[in-house]
Parts: sequence; structure tokens; C-alpha cells
Amino acid sequence: MSEKLLATKVDFKLNNGKLMPAFGLGTANPKERILETKEAVKTAVKAGYRMIDTAAFYGTEETIGEALQELFKEGVVKREELFITTKVWPNRWDEVEESLELSLKKLQLDYVDLLLQHWPLCFPRITNPKTGDLIGKPKDEKGKPVYEHEGNYLETYKQMERIYLNEHDHKVRSIGVCNYSIDYLENLFDDPTIRTVPSVNQVELNPQNPQVELVKFCQSRGILMTGYSPLGSSGAPILKLSLIKELSEKLDLTTNEVVHSYLISKGIVVIPRSLNGERIKSNIYYKKLSKEQIDLIDNIGKTDPYRHIDEDFAAPLPGFTGRTPTDAE
Repeated sequence: MSEKLLATKVDFKLNNGKLMPAFGLGTANPKERILETKEAVKTAVKAGYRMIDTAAFYGTEETIGEALQELFKEGVVKREELFITTKVWPNRWDEVEESLELSLKKLQLDYVDLLLQHWPLCFPRITNPKTGDLIGKPKDEKGKPVYEHEGNYLETYKQMERIYLNEHDHKVRSIGVCNYSIDYLENLFDDPTIRTVPSVNQVELNPQNPQVELVKFCQSRGILMTGYSPLGSSGAPILKLSLIKELSEKLDLTTNEVVHSYLISKGIVVIPRSLNGERIKSNIYYKKLSKEQIDLIDNIGKTDPYRHIDEDFAAPLPGFTGRTPTDAE
């Protein structure tokens, strides 16, 4: 039986030579619990986590910024020892610089290690008359998602690329995408005006949704995969799967760690989200799984497939249905 290893000590190399931790804290937390993110981040960093994944849309950047400043002042960690990811939401599809500046201000940082395009979609900029804020998920009078039909999702990546390639401005160390299918990636590769290959593609990855072909395609092109929702949706339904429970006993790992082991063994970055301090501190180990064990878990995606994150606005994208989330989600 292989030995337990610290997931927080593993790095993967990006296609630009920079290192990205294989394990980090996701912060897509429920709106009513956003303030708890601050303690979660502090707990995680003190437990050895070196990557924090956030996004403009999550509403957690400010609390993360506060947590980071306290950690720096306490001497727990230095900025250069951390890997911070944020994302551009589709309502800023052609205002990437503005989105980045807002994120940096909230995070109280001079740069982010990774800037991602959150979705390959374009939303119109519609302001909420009560708050003055941009509406994140604009809908028409019938409650259906609305899109900026004149928009081009590749424009977002092109603007990110310009910032990344600017030799005088080092506000972004790496760039990548989220929720890109093979077709969407091929469209990006076929655009002669784009000079880079995304460093990362962040998508839902878990035993019920392993996206084997997409992972294979990205890895063959030097794109590092990051898996969000590794435990499924709220309530962590993945941990209730019988095979995951069996492997937990066999490998002397928690069920969370079995899933982390599965993804890290496949060369995939994993970003579980949690606000539970004890869970954050305890689920930091993994073991290198055998090919047979990986294949067994992959097979769940054939026998019991399920996409846990399926937003209504994502319906135009390959692999998404736009179904209404269940109560548990």
C-alpha cells in the first residue's frame, strides 16, 4: 500500500514553466456565508494550503483580501509563496482590464498568479437599479437567460492575453479558461490572432463526471486541468458512492482524500471548497492510486454519470443542459 503524502506539497508545471499547486481551497461559497470565507482562508493557509481559487462573481474577493493581509502581517506566509486565482465573469467579456483591476483592489494584491475566463459566454451589462451593481446572470421578462449576441467569447481571452504578454505590466502571471469543451478549445487554437495556449482549463471533474476525453485532449496540448466540484454539489454526494467508501477503507484515507487522490493521481489540480475548519485541516493527504483504481473510479462516469453544476445560462455550451438545480444544489 502506497504511503500517505501531503497534497499541499505537490506542484504541477504549467506550459509557461510556472508552478501551480495541485491542491487548493475553492471559495464559491453561498452568499449568506461569504464572511466565513475569511476564517476558512486563514485556516487553510496555516494548515499548509498555498493556493486560493476565487472569482469576481463569487463575492469572496474582499474577505479573501482581508485574510491575506492578516496572514502577511502575522508572518504566516509571504505573497510570493501563494498562488491566487481569480476569474472574469461574462458580463465583463470585453472589459477584462476593468474586471482585473476591480479584483486586484478587492484582493489587495498587485498581481494574480492565474486569471481565468469564467465561462465562454458573453452577457450584456445590465445594472441593478437598486444597488447600481452589474447583474451577474441577466434574464428577460420570462426569466430566461439573455446573452450579448454581438459578443465573441474569444475576445475575452484575447484581452487576457494582451495583459499577460505586456512586458511592462506584470499583473497576471498565467492565463487560462474555464468550462471550455474540445470544440471551444479548437476554435481558440484556430484563431490566428491568438498567440498563446491557455495554461489551465478549469471544469467540473469528479467520479460521476470525469470528462475523460476532454482531460486527454487538454493534457495532450499542455493544458493543465483543474477540477471544481470534486465532491459534487452541496451535501457532497460523491462521498456517498459505494466505491469511494470501499477505497476509503482499503486505502486508509477519508472519502474526501480518496477523491483528491483520484484527481491528483491523474495530474489534475483539485480545489475542494469548505468552510469547516476541521475538515480543511484534516483532508490534506492523498495517495498515488494505481491505474486499476483510477480506471475503476473513471468507470463511475459511464455507469452512473451526472453533471452536478449545470446552470441555466450554460445551456448553449456542449455537455450542459441548463437544467434547474435540485434543492440539494
